[in-house]
Amino acid sequence: MIILDKPYVSDLLVETASRLAIPVLNNLSVKEFNLTDKLSNKASEELSDKLILLDDDEFIENFKINNSQLLYCNSENPINWITKHLSFTSLPSMIEIFKDKAKFRKIMQPLYPKFFYKQVSYKDLHELDVSDLKFPFIIKPSVGFFSMGVYTVSNPADWDTVKNNLHKEVENMGERFPTEVVNSNNFIIEEYIEGDEYAIDAYYDVSGKPVIINILKHIFSSDTDVSDRVYMTSKQIIESYLEPFTKFLEDMATRIDIKGFPMHVEVRVDKQGNIIPIEVNPMRFAGWCSTDIAFYAYGINVYEYFFKQKTPDWEQLLSDKKDKIYSMIIADLPKDILIEDIVDVNYEGFVAHFDKPLAIRKIDYKKHGVFAFMFAETSADKYGELEAILKSDLKEFLVIDN
Repeated sequence: MIILDKPYVSDLLVETASRLAIPVLNNLSVKEFNLTDKLSNKASEELSDKLILLDDDEFIENFKINNSQLLYCNSENPINWITKHLSFTSLPSMIEIFKDKAKFRKIMQPLYPKFFYKQVSYKDLHELDVSDLKFPFIIKPSVGFFSMGVYTVSNPADWDTVKNNLHKEVENMGERFPTEVVNSNNFIIEEYIEGDEYAIDAYYDVSGKPVIINILKHIFSSDTDVSDRVYMTSKQIIESYLEPFTKFLEDMATRIDIKGFPMHVEVRVDKQGNIIPIEVNPMRFAGWCSTDIAFYAYGINVYEYFFKQKTPDWEQLLSDKKDKIYSMIIADLPKDILIEDIVDVNYEGFVAHFDKPLAIRKIDYKKHGVFAFMFAETSADKYGELEAILKSDLKEFLVIDN
């Protein structure tokens, strides 16, 4: 079963749902994205021009017949629908554990007894005395998405600036996302985790065994950068972390009973090799269907792997991937320009920056503050193209009305 919702639905996901005859909830997003029209234009012998669309009652009835039914969502927007209509399943309780970062930290604390975190309400932030806290620290919404409201506070002098920025961002978040995705009433303060950051697309199969279907390294331009600009995967990354990350997921399952459940997990790995979770995003893999990078890199259709409960044959999939890097670039707008001052985007120039572009997804930047998602293959000796795009403000690709 699939629930599709904003902000983005990829062709690969829709085509997979059609080809595998996986029922889809017939909600407003199906109509707004014109998904059936997309399929009609690509219909072939293998691809039906139709989705199996079920209304609310039919969708719910399917779960009543089999409440261990596999469910995938492309975003977390449907969480409220799931909580309201599928309360007789285990899904709402599992979702709540992962969406509430403070609750997740509490459950995982026996595995990380020395890790510091503190929950604070938004109304108490301005009165918070940070002098007793260890710097640097991270502050973020207890329920959050897409690096919104996430800040690194390096020293006490930074705190006033961060508080003011949070106030502005909280107002904007409430207008752009439902409460289930971003809840700005409570924040969590936690110690800054030194080390490299990784994102793991994985699912627990129906028996509770974790299956990793991609690993992405999240690279940053500086120690204080918390943006989502560049993620990359490679043979070296997969081979280095497949085993330890699988063990981490197995350990997590000793604290939480998880079965038949997809997730996007963010962790940091310190210099000693310790794996510390940042957050777990339930019901989906990498957001905005950017999980499709696994398809471009390794030929892994993550949706099919989940629904068919398949495990990647990594030895075979990586056999010809030496010295190749596959990246996903989120082209976010610079924060020091007004959206209304942008006249156009030089997409051709943006694509030309990459030695081997694989696909570009143009995004309505006026609505989302991002003008593209880019998938690219880069040889190891041309890694500089990724460093350059990571550090760029991307103004070179924008036509701005001065």
